[in-house]
Amino acid sequence: MKKLILLLLPFVLLWTGCTDQFDKDEDLILEYLETNNLTAERTENGIYYIIDVEGTGDHPTINDEVEVHYEGYLLDGSIFDSSIARNETSTFPLRNVIVGWQLAIPLLKEGGKGKFLIPSIHAYGSRGSGSIPGNTVLIFDVELFEIK
Repeated sequence: MKKLILLLLPFVLLWTGCTDQFDKDEDLILEYLETNNLTAERTENGIYYIIDVEGTGDHPTINDEVEVHYEGYLLDGSIFDSSIARNETSTFPLRNVIVGWQLAIPLLKEGGKGKFLIPSIHAYGSRGSGSIPGNTVLIFDVELFEIK
């Protein structure tokens, strides 16, 4: 029994750390929504979303490639990536992007637009990426043009 407990301890500690960060992210997202007077829905995975334009096409799946326009920014408004600023849409397989996008983009229909607030565990986690610090909530404004 002692060996089993010692074997499971790292996983319990890891899960507890993720849960603590998830709770912190949830608080930050709720504060952001309140401060900006936004009303959002929440998925069971903790992603908050606002559908601005419903769209009329199909919903993509994890196995689809999508063409989108997007802008990604932090809670303080700093933009870290934008296809809009590059003035060209981006096309990629949903399977190849962060988990937050894999979970959020299928909430849109073709022709739809939305805002997604993604907890860090569904983005870059504690490691971060480039100019994005670890344990950072990400916000994306996305327009889904086409499922390919």
